[in-house]
Amino acid sequence: MTQHQETVFVVSAHSADFVWRAGGAIALYHQKGYRVRVLCLSYGERGESAKLWKQGKTLEEIKAKREAEARKAAEILGAEVRFFDVGDYPLHPTKELQDAIVQEFREHRPKFILTHSLEDPYNADHPRVTNFVLECRILAQAEGYPSDHAIIGAPPVFLFEPHQPEQCDFKIQAFLDITPVFELKRQAMECMEAQEHLWEYYTAVAKRRGSQAVRNGGDKSIVYAEAYQRIYPTVGSELV
Repeated sequence: MTQHQETVFVVSAHSADFVWRAGGAIALYHQKGYRVRVLCLSYGERGESAKLWKQGKTLEEIKAKREAEARKAAEILGAEVRFFDVGDYPLHPTKELQDAIVQEFREHRPKFILTHSLEDPYNADHPRVTNFVLECRILAQAEGYPSDHAIIGAPPVFLFEPHQPEQCDFKIQAFLDITPVFELKRQAMECMEAQEHLWEYYTAVAKRRGSQAVRNGGDKSIVYAEAYQRIYPTVGSELV
């Protein structure tokens, strides 16, 4: 990492979430010269690996498979990835995990953070991680929290689109044009062989969001986009 290189964080509950939901943003910001750091809290071994369970794989085999898939996808997108293996279904963050994430934020100082939606009636792991990430951000800002690194400022937090946004009270507040990097996202998605059924689904989502981005004032060259919701307000001297 160069001295002035900014870092983007993506905190993913399961090993494939960052690919489906933020793969375009990861590839785009990598190409812009940012360091992108993905934190995978679990492998999605219990709740998101049905194909592998049906093949008779053991738990450790499934974890190894999901890690290998995620590493390959991250490499394609241009991201660093760190795995924490805290388990899923349910995913319960520990105090040790909390401190590890706070120290990650303190040491690498995120320009902004991407993570899950605040609600998801289909997957309790996702909002649990979102609230956990928001608390870690608060702790990373606290002067009294023990660390070898200085406190962080107030990095924006963006929530990436859940699988069924209409049921998750997800409000689109930003469209990110990922047209220039969509082929990389597609290649990364195809690394996630345990969830092959989602390849076409998230391709269709990206195309639909691209059309909506154009309808909301975006350039007509936009074909693919990702949708995001903000947690904190923008700050500046102009509204646009």
